[in-house]
This record gives sequence, structure tokens and C-alpha cells, in this order.
Amino acid sequence: MDNNSKIIINVGRQIGSGGRIVAQLLAERFKCRLYDREILNIAAKESGFSMEYFEQNDEHKNFFKSIFHSSTSYPSQNTFYNSEFSQDNLFRIQSEAIKKAAEKESCVFVGRCADYVLRDFPNVINIFITADLNDRIDAVSERRGCTPDEARKIITNGEAQRQKYYNYYTGKRWGHAESYDLCFNSSLLGIGTTAEMIGQIIGRWIVNKGISK
Repeated sequence: MDNNSKIIINVGRQIGSGGRIVAQLLAERFKCRLYDREILNIAAKESGFSMEYFEQNDEHKNFFKSIFHSSTSYPSQNTFYNSEFSQDNLFRIQSEAIKKAAEKESCVFVGRCADYVLRDFPNVINIFITADLNDRIDAVSERRGCTPDEARKIITNGEAQRQKYYNYYTGKRWGHAESYDLCFNSSLLGIGTTAEMIGQIIGRWIVNKGISK
């Protein structure tokens, strides 16, 4: 596909904000391939590492503090990356998988520092979705089947890890407006309307850039 006919939409999100749903709706609207956890599977297949390594490392910076207490077997001696088995190398492998996907077609990526990884690609727009804390607690409680207090802990701990991971690898600040092109609070108008408004902005952006999508 011609580079000028492709678009890349990167969606960062707070836990429970509905960012993943927004990303899915945008992918459907602009006929893009959606990548969320799917990118982990691609990275695992291409590297020869177990999927579990990527799952445990997923947007977490302290993965290797606990890996040696895991019962998971280590990569085979004949894997290409076995001499560089580290968290930074897992990030590199995942980043390569993101780049390869972006080179093939228009994509929407959810998290995983894709905005930084694809910073030199043309036609990239970076979005962050937030929401009011009480709304996020309600969403996590419903999704996980847990109490509001448990949901609050999930959010607090998960976002601390996500922030540490993003800030370390990108040199930017996770969730801060200057790190993105657009920031939206989905509590204001709801997830569906938020996606619709973002879609309208992206549509205008496509026209203004002369992207032949």
C-alpha cells in the first residue's frame, strides 16, 4: 500500500476509560487493522519467545524482577534472540512487530508505546483517552466482577506500571497533553460520542493532509 494512502492511529488510555472501544470504533470507521494484544502474539511468533514473556512484560517495567521465580521455561538455545534475553530486548522485538504491521496497511494501535515507536512514520495521529475516576472504577468493577475498592487498586497499580513503562521507553510523560495530538475525556459525552467526535477530527485531518485514503 502507498504510504500516502495509509494512516496510523495510536490510542493511549487510562484503565477503564473505554479507550480500547474507541480504538475499535475508529478502526471500523477508517477501515484500519486494530492491534491491541494481538501485537504480542506476533512478536512472540517472530522472536521464538514464549507468548507468556510478552504477556507478563506487557506495559510493565518491573517484569524481570519476578521472572526468575516463574515456572516458565526459558527460550530455547537456538532462538535468534537468546543471547539478548532482557526486558529491553522484548521491547525492541515488540517495536519491530509494530513497525512491520504499520508498513503493511493502515492500523490502529492500542498503547504499547506505539506513538513513540512510529514517530518517524508518515500520517500518524496520537490520541489519549481519559475518564473520570468514578466512571473508571465502575467500568473496571463491572468488567472484572470486583468491588469498587478492588477496582480502584487495579487502576492505581496498573496505571503506575503503565506510566513507568511509557515514560522509560519514550522519554515522554504518559497521559500528559503534550505527549499526544488529541486528549479526550470519555465521561463528558460517553464512549460512542467520543469516538464519533475523534472520527470527525481525523476525517478533517485526512483531508487537510491530502491523504488519498
